[in-house]
Amino acid sequence: MVQVKETDEARLLPQLELLQSLAPVVEQQLSLLLPIAEAWQPTDFLPDLAGSDWRDQMNLFRAEARPLSDDILVVLVGDMVTEEALPNYAISLNLIAQDYVGASPSPWARWMRGWTAEENRHGDLLNAYLRLTGRVDMRAVEVTVHHLIAGGFNPPSYPDLYAGLIYTSFQERATKISHARVGALAAAQGAEGLGRICRKIAGDEARHEAFYTTLMGAVMQRDPERAVRVFKDLMRRLISMPGQRMSDGQDPDLFEHFAIVAQRLGVYTALDYAGILQHLLNTWQVSTLAVTGEAAAAQEYLCVQAQRLEGMAEGMMNRIAQETPKSFSWIHGRVA
Repeated sequence: MVQVKETDEARLLPQLELLQSLAPVVEQQLSLLLPIAEAWQPTDFLPDLAGSDWRDQMNLFRAEARPLSDDILVVLVGDMVTEEALPNYAISLNLIAQDYVGASPSPWARWMRGWTAEENRHGDLLNAYLRLTGRVDMRAVEVTVHHLIAGGFNPPSYPDLYAGLIYTSFQERATKISHARVGALAAAQGAEGLGRICRKIAGDEARHEAFYTTLMGAVMQRDPERAVRVFKDLMRRLISMPGQRMSDGQDPDLFEHFAIVAQRLGVYTALDYAGILQHLLNTWQVSTLAVTGEAAAAQEYLCVQAQRLEGMAEGMMNRIAQETPKSFSWIHGRVA
């Protein structure tokens, strides 16, 4: 018998209906957003250029950043470029918020706007930090941001809205790990100011991770059959990083080269990827869900996938260790 493919609309509408029914849960989680009056702002971590001692502040600021290695600068730029592509992520998640007027009072829309406002500070702060240090080629960095936003973003999730929540749960944890480790490496090289910046950003990512993980956990409990199938489909394609399409107009493999530096430094590795998957499987209790048929097969696939990926990670990391350092326009053509 020929199996009829489920239409996009038939896949999307039940998921949209369930997500909208979770508005009370979203409302409860809005407390994860910081009150604006209490929130940190980029200026809090940068020299006060309006102060009478601004030259002294700048000299100290630059002196602290001077010992940072090229490897750390490359990873920091890559993280900043990824954060600066926020417009693409906000557009993608509006599929869930369904905010057609731009100022909807619905809980989903309020979360998405609040989340976007908090995330917006990350790129602003890292951009200003890098610019003021004078350590990188800011025009090359700006060209990369321009390319990434213009190139678009495809998680992919449409028409499976659940995939958007799964993807974001995964990525918020990944960025939390990455920023925290860059901060630790920077502090170890004497750049405690950058360490504080990265820790503060990682703290935001932890709160955002809590939101998306909680909401997807509610989906798993209410619609396990569909949710597990969507989860499996997403993991079979692998979770592509938000900066996957970055380009400086010179290096066609820029993201891959950036990712190699990040893995070599231990900022974000194949082991982390496997660990995040296992964390989500445990948090959502995927192995205990009562599912049948295709969903049961998807459940079985997912529950062995993290271990399989972990087994592959060591070989991958060994290969990466053998990679020849590459030239980066971000650091004036030096290699990292």
